Amino acid sequence: MNDSPGRMPPGSQPAGEPDHDLRLPEQRGPSGTAPEEADRPAGSAPAEADGPTGRPPQPPAASEGQADSAEQPAWGAGWAKRQPPPGNWTPPGGTPPPGTANRPPAPGPQPGWRPPPPQATAGWTIPPPAARPGVIPLRPLRTGEILDGAVATVRTRWRAVLGVSVGVAVVSQTLLTLATGLWFQHTSSGLESLDESSDPTLDETLHALRDSLTTTGVSLLIGVLGTVLATALLTTVTARAVLGRPVGPGEVRRTARPQLGRLCGLLLALPAIMLGAVLAGIAPGVLLAMSGGERGGASLAMLGAAVGMGAAVWLWIRYSLAAPALMLEKSSVADALRRSAKLVRGAWWRIFGIQLLALVIVFIAGAIVEIPSSVVAMAVGGDSATDWLSGDDVSVSWPFLSVIGVGGILSTALTLPVTASVTALLYMDQRIRRESLDLELARAADPKN
Repeated sequence: MNDSPGRMPPGSQPAGEPDHDLRLPEQRGPSGTAPEEADRPAGSAPAEADGPTGRPPQPPAASEGQADSAEQPAWGAGWAKRQPPPGNWTPPGGTPPPGTANRPPAPGPQPGWRPPPPQATAGWTIPPPAARPGVIPLRPLRTGEILDGAVATVRTRWRAVLGVSVGVAVVSQTLLTLATGLWFQHTSSGLESLDESSDPTLDETLHALRDSLTTTGVSLLIGVLGTVLATALLTTVTARAVLGRPVGPGEVRRTARPQLGRLCGLLLALPAIMLGAVLAGIAPGVLLAMSGGERGGASLAMLGAAVGMGAAVWLWIRYSLAAPALMLEKSSVADALRRSAKLVRGAWWRIFGIQLLALVIVFIAGAIVEIPSSVVAMAVGGDSATDWLSGDDVSVSWPFLSVIGVGGILSTALTLPVTASVTALLYMDQRIRRESLDLELARAADPKN
């Protein structure tokens, strides 16, 4: 019981003051009577009054031993068991009692205070987490989530993934091994031959560029074709992994079969675009040399080759999302290229950074896988293998190339699905950011639909 100054027990009032009715008019009975009087049946007698105030008699006070067990009524018949702590209570008149205006509030929660809900702060509410039926949450993705989703796709759908990547790796590495053994064994390292001449002529420059572009270009061409093919075929696997649905090698083949013709067109269009950029960079230097300025033309050709390679990288990123667009949207080659350019616009550097990070990761992982095969190949090939790896113009044996090829197959089969899944997830992420694809994916992942 808390008998603080300025507080009166319920149902009591100071002597000589009127009993003000603070209820709203609609809460009162007819003609100002209390609701209990208005609702009393006609002819019934009011409760027995006690004294001039007309209040019902108070029950007798309980003894000291029965104070805690006595049942307290709801209103006005005595003190409640729990009383609020003392505070700056203000009567209805608005003026606090003397001596209580500056009294500090009691420690702990004040009367009428309720704690805010756990997720509510000043003016905003934490949104609910995004749905995640598969390997990624259905919202705009961060870089780590894209990489994690790619690795999770390879780990959870490994049967379908290896069925595609092993086939692509065997074909690409076989072509690369045959090209190396048949044509590139006696090819010098291209641009390194220019170190012997301080002022190379146009013929020497073109010869060095031809050797360098032949060896490097064929390797890059085979790698680009394998990457685009794997990305297109594994897009179906990644899409099923995002929705949390199983997929097998047979479903991948059935989904890709109607698009094989367009996919072959895309495999030809992308290398042609990048090769055209490199040739366009070299062309001014060649034209200048043919007009009479050989030395200036040679320097311009070297500079143009560097600019052309930079343009080829820019075009590769610009059209890197064409393969997922071709497979998922069932579009033509031209529409897939335009679709990729539209999705990449304004996000080129972000996509380039994520693709570069993925390439660095898979390069390190591939090198770790290829180290044992390289050691075995060095033991099989002998000194000629060491000289060939250092760039000297020597011949190597087919057993050496075969061991290197086997290591390349293992490395490609394990790393190619990661880069392919990263590209497919980048395509979905760009559509989520610009077209709210996450809503469609959430509806497609709902088992009720």
